[in-house]
Amino acid sequence: MTATPSQPYSPMVARAQRPPYPSRRRGPGPVRDALTLLGLPLLAVLALPASFAGGGTRRWFGGRAESQRAEAQTAKDDAAAAFYELDTAQRDLRISIETIAAVDASPAARRAVTDFEALGRRIDEVSHQYISAVDAHDLDRDDLEASAASRARGELTAAKNELGRVKQELDRFADGLGPLLGKAETQLARLAPTVERARQALLAASNALDAARGAGLKADDLAARLAALGPELTRLNQGAGQHGVPQTLERAERVTREAESVRAEAERLPERAAETDHRLVSLRTRAQALTTRTDQVEPVLSELRRRFTAACWQDLQQVPDQATESVRQAERKLAEAQTARDEQRWPDATALLSTVRALLNSTDEAVSAAGDRLRQLNAVQKDPQQEIERTRFAIRDAQRLAMAGRNTPDPRHARPLDDAVARLERAITTLEGRHPDYWHFLTETEAVRRTVAGVVTRIREERGAGH
Repeated sequence: MTATPSQPYSPMVARAQRPPYPSRRRGPGPVRDALTLLGLPLLAVLALPASFAGGGTRRWFGGRAESQRAEAQTAKDDAAAAFYELDTAQRDLRISIETIAAVDASPAARRAVTDFEALGRRIDEVSHQYISAVDAHDLDRDDLEASAASRARGELTAAKNELGRVKQELDRFADGLGPLLGKAETQLARLAPTVERARQALLAASNALDAARGAGLKADDLAARLAALGPELTRLNQGAGQHGVPQTLERAERVTREAESVRAEAERLPERAAETDHRLVSLRTRAQALTTRTDQVEPVLSELRRRFTAACWQDLQQVPDQATESVRQAERKLAEAQTARDEQRWPDATALLSTVRALLNSTDEAVSAAGDRLRQLNAVQKDPQQEIERTRFAIRDAQRLAMAGRNTPDPRHARPLDDAVARLERAITTLEGRHPDYWHFLTETEAVRRTVAGVVTRIREERGAGH
């Protein structure tokens, strides 16, 4: 078999065309975009965002609406500042009003509280006006028109002005609160130290009482007084918020005074006991001495009866009996005082000793009166002229004073002085006769000198006052 020459292979179907190679030119990317923008002019770059933004965006340059928006925003900022200032001032002033109300209940303080409440209502009104103006206008809107911005500026400016006017009213009101606030702050500043002083005074009184008891002194009355202050201390501890500042201050001061009094008396108890013992001994000795002196009155009265008229000694007749009875009464009171001292009833002991002293004083005067009477009568009987000259000198001295710087004396002064001269002359005439009433003469001259002394005192007082 003869071989057939080979034929080139011819496919039955054409081969698919090979896809082309990818292009070496790259698509746009971030870096390439940035480089592209860098190559553009500046104005073109600024205009690009507008080409990508949608419709209705805010314009970026100029325009009447933008100018009005800026002015409205400034008005809004100014109104906000005014609102903040007013709010701050109101809050500060409220603290002052609360301080006054807590301390002072006077009509002026109550009126200040009422006026502040009225101002508060006025502040609420202007604040509402401001807030309404702010809420009514959205200055950040993209489509804000010039007319709307202008209207917003007007309303916000009006709100700011109202806020400022009310702020001025508030400032004037605050200035007028000065005296009330000063008084209230002073009381508040005193509150804590005053209450603390009361507590310390109570503690000191308690310690002093314990020390006195340790020395063997009962001091039951002081203990009762200190115990009575217990409820007051409870109220002080409850504070001024419950009982009021003025009432708490008054209570603290009262507690301090009473506690200090208790402390002082407790500290003085040992000394008081020693003084009481000393007075008991002294008054007992004095009573004994007066008993001896009373026994000496009768001989004096006997001499008075023998040498002078009855008018000179009649009022002394009861002195011995009265003196004896007074001394007995004083001795009984001394015994009671001793019992009170033993029982440590110090107020009773002190009162009884005072009674004893008064009894002994009056007895001493009565007993001394008899001897003094005899000496006076002896002196005037021996030389009555000395008493006369003494009285005349007093009259002449008063007359010279009445005429000093005058041509004629004032009748108010001259008349009693003339009467004194006449009275002295009448007293002198009583010395005539065989048995003169020397005691009447002495009482008359003494009365004349008292009258003259009264005239002298009046003259000096009138001249000292410029009459």
